[in-house]
Formats: sequence, structure tokens, C-alpha cells
Amino acid sequence: MRTLIILLFLIIFFLISLPVFLYEIILGKINPRKKVESSQRIVSGAFRVVAFLSGVRYEVKGIENIPRDQAVLYVSNHRSYFDIVLGYITVPNLTGFVAKKEIKKVPILRVWMKYLNCLFLDRDNMREGLKMILTGVDLVKQGYSVFISPEGTRSHGTDMLPFKEGSMKIAEKSGCPIIPVAISGTDDIFENHIPWIRRAHATIEYGKPVYPDSLSKEERKFLGSYVQNIIRSMLEKNADGSL
Repeated sequence: MRTLIILLFLIIFFLISLPVFLYEIILGKINPRKKVESSQRIVSGAFRVVAFLSGVRYEVKGIENIPRDQAVLYVSNHRSYFDIVLGYITVPNLTGFVAKKEIKKVPILRVWMKYLNCLFLDRDNMREGLKMILTGVDLVKQGYSVFISPEGTRSHGTDMLPFKEGSMKIAEKSGCPIIPVAISGTDDIFENHIPWIRRAHATIEYGKPVYPDSLSKEERKFLGSYVQNIIRSMLEKNADGSL
């Protein structure tokens, strides 16, 4: 029943989105940044409803670690589609998520993602991957944060898949700080019992900023592994229930 209610809500939201798109287009011509702000409020509001209907109880930690005066690169582990839901209802700044290119095929959703400065990654095309990184660098320089999951796909074991080092280039080339993000419990909402959505408890923790320029040469060389180890420690701490 919970799953059907959420599907019904999403259908209604997508139908309402059609006239809203016209407003967003007009607003974008007047003030492009206001358009992004408006779109993120609408989408995060919809995601709050989805979280409520899903019965998700979520805990947010470390929100004070996120700089408010500059864009950042959020680097997260990836367990579930609900990672994006938790991400958008908790990030304090304008943020575009990196998603696989296949999502561009979903009508209406792809429009919202475009309005939110989301980036689409072609994992089979290195040239397109480089273009995405450069676009991400430009977005950060314009003051928009980027949220990326360097595992490349969802992982369901007790450990993460190796982080792709190239995903760190957005921070290295833009000079922005990296915010490690540890997400746990989201796969208990959906992935562990597809196709049903179940009540669950999830945690999203934002770690302290990592400034690549302040790291040693060896740490910068393997920046992805360095950040992943931070996230791994956060996940283990939250699994133990430590403060």
C-alpha cells in the first residue's frame, strides 16, 4: 500500500509539473539563479512528501560542517535511490546531483534535473565523462555545489566499491572543498525488498571539509581513496551507534 500511495503522489506531482515548468522558464529568463532556487525548493518539498509517505525516519549529522559561503563537492557512498531523496532534503545550498545518463530518458524527471543543474554521466564514454567533469567545474565556479557518488553504481554489501579517482577532479580543478557524506540505512527502504517500500531508519552524515591543496602529494595522488576512508570511518561509527 505504501508503494502504491507514493506512485500515486509521483504521478500527481509530474502532472502538476507541466504548468509549473512554464513559470520556471519565465523565471529563468528574468533571473537564472532564482530559477534554480525555486526548482530546488519544489523538488526538495516533493522529496519530503515521499520520505513522509515512505515512513522514513532519518537522522542528519554534521550539517554544521558545510561551508555556507562557497560551493562544495559532496562525495558520498551510494546504497539506494533514496540517497538522492535524503540528499536533497538536507543539503543547505544549491546542488546538482550527478546521475547516470539513462535517467535522461525519463520524461519530466529529466526536465527537473536540468533545472537543478544535475549532470549526466556516460560511464562508457571517457570523452563525455571529461566533458561532465568540466561542466561540474564551471558550475562550482558559478557557486553551485555538486553531489557525486564515485562508486559509479549502488553497492549493497558491508563495504563500498572502489571510488573512481576521476570524480575528484571537480574539486581539484575548481579549488572547492570536498564534503565526505556517509549514508546508511537507505537500502532498507527499498532495495532490500524490491518492489516494496518499507519503513526504515536512515542516517546521513556530512563530514568536515577536505581541502585538496592542504593534503600531502601522496594523499592528493589518491584523493578518492583518501575521502573514501573518511566515509568508511563515518559509516562504521554510525553502525556502532557511536557519537
